[in-house]
Amino acid sequence: MAHLTGNTAAFIESEQYSSFILEQLKDGLLPTVFYRDVSDFQMGETLHIKTIGRASLQEVTENTPLIYNAIDTGEVTLTITDYVGDAWFVSDKLRQDGNQIDQLMAARAADATRAIQENFETTWLASLNDSQTPTDANTINGFAHRIVATGGTPPAPTLELDDLINMRLAFDKANVPTGGRIAIVDPVVAATLNTKFQGTFNVDSNQTMQNILEGGFARDHQFVMELFGWNIMTSNRLPTIADETIGIQVTNGIANIFMSIADDHHKPGMVAWRQQPRVESERNKDLQRDEFVDTARWGVGPQRVDTLGIILTSATAIA
Repeated sequence: MAHLTGNTAAFIESEQYSSFILEQLKDGLLPTVFYRDVSDFQMGETLHIKTIGRASLQEVTENTPLIYNAIDTGEVTLTITDYVGDAWFVSDKLRQDGNQIDQLMAARAADATRAIQENFETTWLASLNDSQTPTDANTINGFAHRIVATGGTPPAPTLELDDLINMRLAFDKANVPTGGRIAIVDPVVAATLNTKFQGTFNVDSNQTMQNILEGGFARDHQFVMELFGWNIMTSNRLPTIADETIGIQVTNGIANIFMSIADDHHKPGMVAWRQQPRVESERNKDLQRDEFVDTARWGVGPQRVDTLGIILTSATAIA
């Protein structure tokens, strides 16, 4: 007797599930070298760090005593404020009847840790923006460290190359080392720079510009070249600006962050991990299931503002 689809229906599985599990897309996280790690502070919730100002010189006159001046001192603080986590479980019945449950649980744990890391990065970047005074140029040694981009049409300004030059000048006048200067910009800003380079430079005789045309100005969230002294990376977790005016208005904006990471003394922000992301599990025999929690605890805070700059741009406009 021939076996056909009509008389062998029990052996036909009309729907199949692939062993491949499709995961969410994830961008790159910023390097930990971008902030000063003070995690060795392991007691209490607030860390106090002393600061020392600069000595003031005075004219010396013969046979006249000098004035005795105390050097300016102060402190900055960091407080452990963030305590976040995630929890989930898998029942015995699901393990018995399901398929690829171990893969599901492994992916769940990895996704929870990733969510904590993204939350931490967002919090840290926001703390840098919060360390400056909004709607103010935050002038240091006569030059603004917080500006609105000068391109495009307000209230949707876009980045101009002159803005990068002006921020470089502000850092120069603040005595910030030329090495270790980085900028973290929104991908929209990277797209804006793409248009400026492709429309300005002769790419036929410039291999670097040809590479930019072929692969884009930013790859894996890092730019392919240094621009006006800035090593530029992109991030989707920069602080958002609802409405701010510093000579020029910006609405629905992004705070693009410029900083020095020459060494721990120059970094504008600091971080203390009281507990790195950690997955723990236990057996709940009464409910016949395995339970998991992933928690982390940290604090972020500004260390100095003279090595920090912010350029506000539109979150959507591309010049």
